[in-house]
Amino acid sequence: MILKRFDLCSAAGWNCGIVLLLSMAATKADAQDTRQVTEPKIPASCMQLSAQLRSVSDKIADVDEGKLDTARIQNALDKCKPGMAVELKPASGNNAFLSGPLEMRTGVTLLIDEGVTLFGSRDAAAYESKEAGATPGLCGTIATGAPPAVFPAPQRPAPTRGGCRPFISIIDTKDVGIMGDGVIDGRGYAKILGKDYSWWEMSRKAEPKNERYFTPRMIVANHADGLVLYRITLHNSTNFHVSVNGTNGFTAWGVHLLTPTTRGQDARNTDGIDPGSSSNVTVAHSWIDNGDDNIAIKTGMTHMSVLDNHFYSGHGMSIGSETYSGDSFLLVDGLTEDQTTSGIRIKSNVTRGGQVHDLRYQNICMRGVKNPIAISPYYTNQTTEGFEDPKYTGDRIPDYKAITIRNVIDTTPGDVLIAGWNDDHRTEVTLDGVRVDGITPAQVHGHFATVSLGPLGTNLDFSGTDIKVVLAKTGQSHADAAEPAFSCDGKFVPMQ
Repeated sequence: MILKRFDLCSAAGWNCGIVLLLSMAATKADAQDTRQVTEPKIPASCMQLSAQLRSVSDKIADVDEGKLDTARIQNALDKCKPGMAVELKPASGNNAFLSGPLEMRTGVTLLIDEGVTLFGSRDAAAYESKEAGATPGLCGTIATGAPPAVFPAPQRPAPTRGGCRPFISIIDTKDVGIMGDGVIDGRGYAKILGKDYSWWEMSRKAEPKNERYFTPRMIVANHADGLVLYRITLHNSTNFHVSVNGTNGFTAWGVHLLTPTTRGQDARNTDGIDPGSSSNVTVAHSWIDNGDDNIAIKTGMTHMSVLDNHFYSGHGMSIGSETYSGDSFLLVDGLTEDQTTSGIRIKSNVTRGGQVHDLRYQNICMRGVKNPIAISPYYTNQTTEGFEDPKYTGDRIPDYKAITIRNVIDTTPGDVLIAGWNDDHRTEVTLDGVRVDGITPAQVHGHFATVSLGPLGTNLDFSGTDIKVVLAKTGQSHADAAEPAFSCDGKFVPMQ
């Protein structure tokens, strides 16, 4: 895959020529999106809708809460010709739209102009599931009358039918786009109508007992081949921002994702971009700062590229926790992680694990990261991984193989975990040019793993673990390395 250069590259102070060459060089590997991905283009508009509401300090006034734009936006999406866009534009000082759930149509783009915000309604009833047999009144509540889904039991009671529809659904469609320099704001911070709590407060209340709760996701795509998110800004989702499944071909390019927008608010379980059971996915030139995994690759993913992105608050570049149907052929190239809890994170356990293989992480800069590398079969539903076996039982064993981590620098110390489940399921990792400044031997943890050292080696000291360390068979010595030394100078820039 050849990825076209993008102006954010130079804006971040990177050498764009080097970045492009690295991406082109990586085309020799299988661990990436197999498509020819270039910068998306915004289509012409089939219809322009003018804003009728005005937000103040990025908030909708209480008196406007019932003035929904749902019907006129949905009507425009239904009538728009494939290959064109429904454009939301400012007018006469108005800059806001307020909507309940929307459904995208094949070939149609939702285009949100600069200065315009599409806000999600805080009326839980508007999001109520319409599936057959759904129990009414669940959206905006915590499940009652059934045992909680106690982690990590592999068998759980059948979930109650019903709950919340997504804010934007992209289901059984092709070539849908969500584009523009405007904002989609899910208002997860806002009190649900008729309740004394917000969507985020409900999520936190359900956490101690791992209870099931019902909240909309911002964008959910199922069987949505050719989906494109381009230049859009996503704020304050009530739950996951972008969830993509069963899709061949998904591109997120130049996405700006910030949650919560008011610092200090608690935005639990607000993952950034979560692809699963899909193939040929590229996330490029994007900026993600949120309340959970920045990117979380769910089970069943193959051939994905994560190129030239910036992560801030969040749980890092993650795979898991479900990997039971496998994850494979991933390329992460040109990532900066600034204050994430984890850097490179692969998480699962024996109730939900499977084969994870052919992963390549390279040219990554970190600072303020608690766990720069965490490759774990010990997942216990926590923000960061424990370093020892929690003694769960199950037959879905995590198995991590053919993982290469190259040119990775963390400028601050943190803990590293590289672990397999047992000797029959050893984790196999190659480290080449991996450095965690200030790390001590006591901060390096691991069991049932084999680490191969490339010509550039690592400063990680595995002497306090039972990890087997060998030299990688690269055919190249350190002195033969022709490329310049990797550096993080100028890589840490403010969120955009």
